[in-house]
Amino acid sequence: MMADLKRILKECFWDLKISEEDITDILNRDDFAKKKFLFEKILWNSTRLFDDLSLFKPEELRSMLDAYKIPNFNREYIARRVNMAQVYFFDKPLTVEDLQWVA
Repeated sequence: MMADLKRILKECFWDLKISEEDITDILNRDDFAKKKFLFEKILWNSTRLFDDLSLFKPEELRSMLDAYKIPNFNREYIARRVNMAQVYFFDKPLTVEDLQWVA
């Protein structure tokens, strides 16, 4: 399923003037700083995190998730989302205790 760019704009870029074409350009170019910016906006704000992160090429997504430094602001919330994305896309261990199965 392709991510809904209109929804991404509404949820993730409410504070900026950016277009669907801008998002597409960022995804199709080799500007890692802009891709990282797009990744962070989606990570922090998207209600359809997995669908929206799937816009990135797997190797780019892995690199951004592995290198991501979790900020102090909303630390627990963002750490959960990073770990959920790592589990979903790359089968990494789930570290969020309250999301783990209880035996």
